[in-house]
Amino acid sequence: MGILPSAFKAKGGPRSRAQIPEPRSRDDVVAAQYNAPGSAADYADSHEGSGPVARYFRSRMNLVAQTLASSPGGNLLDAGCGPGMIVRELLDSRPGDFRITALDRSPAMVEACALRAASASNVRALVGRVETMPFPDASFDVVLAMGVLEYTELTAALAEIARVTRPDGLVLVTMLNPMSPYRFVEWHVYWPLLRMLRALETLLNVPPGRRHGPAETGIRAYRERSLRGMMAAAGFRPVNAAYFDVTLLVPPIDRLVRRWARGWQKRPEHTISRGWRKWLGTAYMVVAHKAPSPTVLPMPHSAAPNTRSQFSSRDTTGEC
Repeated sequence: MGILPSAFKAKGGPRSRAQIPEPRSRDDVVAAQYNAPGSAADYADSHEGSGPVARYFRSRMNLVAQTLASSPGGNLLDAGCGPGMIVRELLDSRPGDFRITALDRSPAMVEACALRAASASNVRALVGRVETMPFPDASFDVVLAMGVLEYTELTAALAEIARVTRPDGLVLVTMLNPMSPYRFVEWHVYWPLLRMLRALETLLNVPPGRRHGPAETGIRAYRERSLRGMMAAAGFRPVNAAYFDVTLLVPPIDRLVRRWARGWQKRPEHTISRGWRKWLGTAYMVVAHKAPSPTVLPMPHSAAPNTRSQFSSRDTTGEC
């Protein structure tokens, strides 16, 4: 799973009597994005080209490759694998190094991932949710959660990732950066304007298929400090963070000038920052290790507490 293009035209359909739509839960909103026919193909296509969505994905993949360069391999989980773009990249760049398990809540995405990795014997793809994964404890040496945590119940997702990661295992997670100029303008200026335009088009009886407006996303994004704290509470030791998709452009300017803003294609490493430019990154990655299990030493027999006398003492105080 990953970040879909930020705005789409509303899907068309037969015109009918106006009705008040039933409110949808956040879970339904997320499911609708990735279960729709053609969603997997559209998502994969968005990795190509020179637009802002392609820039985001390539910047992220470049950072993933940098971070995994020091990993010797092992059992790897791609949680929220989408159509398998990262899986395919790992198969091409690190053949044989990882035994890959790809998981996504969308059957369409899992099918696309399986097709993309059909020639590989070291990949299995299955349908499942990050919050309730069907794996034994400590199953994986490396876990990736790229562009998926924004769509989950985050506390449950982090706890489950911690459960399936072996002690001292490597974990890479990404999160959209709500403090970046790009996301601030997109979420608080550009999308509201598109919603106003859609409302006007509705009043003017513009056919549904021609109306503008951002897709509902169900996204919940957190600042780096908050995410680090939640990861620590789940049993991780955050090591470092890097911001990616660094850009001065904001919507819709980024789409209008993309023909003249292709420098990142030749130097994708320039779209990554750990220094002062990081505030321009539209998203960030936190690298962490699963905290090792505490070592419990056997208590010497002579030092064993007298359990009976302790409880007898508590009983005489009247405590319950």
